[in-house]
Amino acid sequence: MSIQENKFQAIISHAKEYGFVFPSSEIYDGLSAVYDYGPNGSELKKNIRDYWWKSMTQLHDNIVGIDAAIFMHPTTWKASGHVDNFSDPMIDNKDSKKRYRVDHLIEAFADKLKEQGDEGEKKAGDLLAEMDQLLAKDDYAGLKQLIETNKISCGISGTCNWTEIRQFNLMFDTKLGSISEEADTIYLRPETAQGIFVNFLNVQKTARMKIPFGIAQTGKAFRNEIVARQFIFRMREFEQMEMQFFVRPGTQKEWYNFWKEERLKWHLSLGIAKEKYRFHDHAKLAHYADAALDIEYEFPFGFKEVEGIHSRTDFDLKNHQEYSKKKQQYFDNDLDENGKPYGNYIPYVVETSIGLDRMFLLILSEAYEEEMITKDDGTTDSRTVMHIPAKIAPTKLAILPLTKKDGLPEIATELMNDCKYSFKCFYEEKDAIGKRYRRQDAVGTPFCVTIDHQTKEDQTVTIRHRDSMLQERIPMSKVKEIVLAAIQ
Repeated sequence: MSIQENKFQAIISHAKEYGFVFPSSEIYDGLSAVYDYGPNGSELKKNIRDYWWKSMTQLHDNIVGIDAAIFMHPTTWKASGHVDNFSDPMIDNKDSKKRYRVDHLIEAFADKLKEQGDEGEKKAGDLLAEMDQLLAKDDYAGLKQLIETNKISCGISGTCNWTEIRQFNLMFDTKLGSISEEADTIYLRPETAQGIFVNFLNVQKTARMKIPFGIAQTGKAFRNEIVARQFIFRMREFEQMEMQFFVRPGTQKEWYNFWKEERLKWHLSLGIAKEKYRFHDHAKLAHYADAALDIEYEFPFGFKEVEGIHSRTDFDLKNHQEYSKKKQQYFDNDLDENGKPYGNYIPYVVETSIGLDRMFLLILSEAYEEEMITKDDGTTDSRTVMHIPAKIAPTKLAILPLTKKDGLPEIATELMNDCKYSFKCFYEEKDAIGKRYRRQDAVGTPFCVTIDHQTKEDQTVTIRHRDSMLQERIPMSKVKEIVLAAIQ
């Protein structure tokens, strides 16, 4: 196992041990590709979501939010193209009966090649480039030949006894109605975007928005991923943070480039090095797009997509207009180069779509560190620390009275009550202060404050900084101010 694979396994174990992520319904042996977020995980997830939401709806005066229902009229998915086009090429191993998504199967083999050094890296690159070309042409015979030529085997049976490649729709369906014989088939939404499109005119009119403007939404989506791997990177139930930006036809390329750069700035605002990101242009465009790219991050298992930027043209609104028989047009009073109003048109759309769960995994991957520490006496020690940016850390401040007596808990409680309405705090009396520091390091708490006997005399406390482990004496009245400054 490589160093990066070891790190990834350590992150997964740490996430469970410290209440970030649990396997769903684990007491019944879990459910493949479904996870629950624990006390620290649910806080971190909420904080990432809130940071994204604020960046969209508060910092941009031409973007508003909605919260659309998961269930939608089934014709929505016919109009969007998902009923006919939302499928992936799949292949089955005849011996294990296990089904694989073709690109995932080949990518997993490429990851193993990369472990063989420079020569393996080159082979993997050539393999993935050929795969992209074949996928772009829907050349399933060529893809199967690629699998057979490289002797790519099933991880369970170990054989290369494959079926032909065929398409498999990724939408979950269910019934709406109390009597199954009379119930209508509806779908769990595979993306949140369509809830925005069908509400385009409702939002434009009620929020009095003028093009260009955007509509943001966060929420659950569902895809029947046959092969689930890489922890929470690819799940059947996941959460998206999407923004659809409606623009005048002909200006979509300009806005596509704008949002490409704007979204990367958002990622970098979390203090992550630019070298950890790259843009990847799509070799094969979706049925609705005239341009598309992924923002990829270097996870312990390689560069993978975190966010997509798509120029969706007028495909969605035009199709919803056709299927619903209701106009989805905007009247533009602005004047063109001839001094005439642009008039009625169906807007074009530029989409930014980020996976909240993938962003969560990105933060864990970026934050996790096993650190060796040299003590003052020359001996060494180790600590596991999560360098989560203070602005999104699950807990901002841990308040730790040195002892359970002598009035120190009462002073600590007073500080707790003063701070807890402004940010998430944690209070603990148990164990030696060093052990308590280590526990807070492991969950990513950026500040710890120790209340000791000197506090009773001069109202000062010791504040400890997570990343540097620097400890300094400050007035207790300054604690809230210091934390608030760090989390802005």
